[in-house]
Amino acid sequence: MKQVLFTLLCAVFTLGATAQIPSVNLKDMNGKAMDTASLAKTGKPVIISFWATWCSPCKRELNNYMDYIEDWTEEFGVTLIAVSIDDQRTVGKVAGVVNSSEWEYQVLLDTNSDFKRAMQVTNVPHTFLLNAEGKIVWQNNNYSVGDEEELHEQMEMLK
Repeated sequence: MKQVLFTLLCAVFTLGATAQIPSVNLKDMNGKAMDTASLAKTGKPVIISFWATWCSPCKRELNNYMDYIEDWTEEFGVTLIAVSIDDQRTVGKVAGVVNSSEWEYQVLLDTNSDFKRAMQVTNVPHTFLLNAEGKIVWQNNNYSVGDEEELHEQMEMLK
């Protein structure tokens, strides 16, 4: 048990201390390629939310973020990137979920879980906040109503 806890703490510390987001080539819903390392080079805060079509808390989180993202973008200049971890069997459902939910986020497809593994995401939803320098300053694994307030507080600390 102590070994498992030590391993988890090391993984969190290592990822939290990472100066850059790992470089993984993903595609958006239109098939356009993107290097994930570019997410850390915007000069503005970035929220990265890992989700899946079969994950109810993920969809609840991203639906609730829609209520705030316009204000967050205006106040903090933040961008939200939703990274779907749906595999080849379920990736066809992504567009339907995004369109029916009317999400205005950029959605990237991680069908081989390369970015998920590189970011040490073990389950979804898993959300990261990057500061303007591209460093991970906060992460949350799971979702409960009200987490958006904690995320807002974290963005306030970046000012």
